[in-house]
Amino acid sequence: MKKTIRDLLLIENTQLNKDNFRLTFESSDPLPAIRAGQFVNVEVSQSTDTFLRRPFSILDVDNVNNRISLLIKILGRASKVLTTYKEGETVSIIFPLGNGFTIPDQEDNILLIGGGSGVAPMFNIAKTCGLPPSQIHILLGARSADDHIDSSDYEQYANIYRASEDATVGEKGFVTNHSIYNDLSKFDKVYTCGPESMMRAIAKDTSKVDVFCEVSLENMMACGFGVCLCCVEKTKKGNQCVCTEGPVFNVNELSW
Repeated sequence: MKKTIRDLLLIENTQLNKDNFRLTFESSDPLPAIRAGQFVNVEVSQSTDTFLRRPFSILDVDNVNNRISLLIKILGRASKVLTTYKEGETVSIIFPLGNGFTIPDQEDNILLIGGGSGVAPMFNIAKTCGLPPSQIHILLGARSADDHIDSSDYEQYANIYRASEDATVGEKGFVTNHSIYNDLSKFDKVYTCGPESMMRAIAKDTSKVDVFCEVSLENMMACGFGVCLCCVEKTKKGNQCVCTEGPVFNVNELSW
């Protein structure tokens, strides 16, 4: 898929909670085709000690207005600086990068599981997969209510379930403790993104009941083109770069 590098105009910077921000960028030219699960590499030019671009999952795409939205979670200096950008500034972004999720079949009943910043691609696939909301179930997990973002936008595309480790919102525990997770065999496909420990547990559980499952890995990615080899993942086909062969993998391809 053709990649492009553009200076995009920041038109929205909204703080969603303590550490999460929604940044929306507008392109002066039509956007290329973008699949749910792909990512972008963002130049953080206002950070004096950030030399490499930073990867972020795509939260939403508005092809009518040529806009891309990203969920930025403050995890380090670069992401923190990026959240201070003002509307009207331009940012250099390379997109779309990597491979996205498999498009579900029209009769599929799917479960999308997002943890932490991994909730971003779950919104994108729910919006674009073409299934009615009755066939899409999104399970969102976080430490507490303060860590959950407002999921009202998600509700128009899917049934929403929440889990928090301290029981301040939704059911108590990890996403793997949630009641909707108890019978994975009722789903045709499971898609997930979040902490590796969470995805490993989901991969193991879906394999037990022979349910199709794809994970979006969050390995450290610097170049986005498979050159720097920072993001190599061990698979059954050998070592592969997550930025080019992923970030989405079928769990049966991974050496987990």
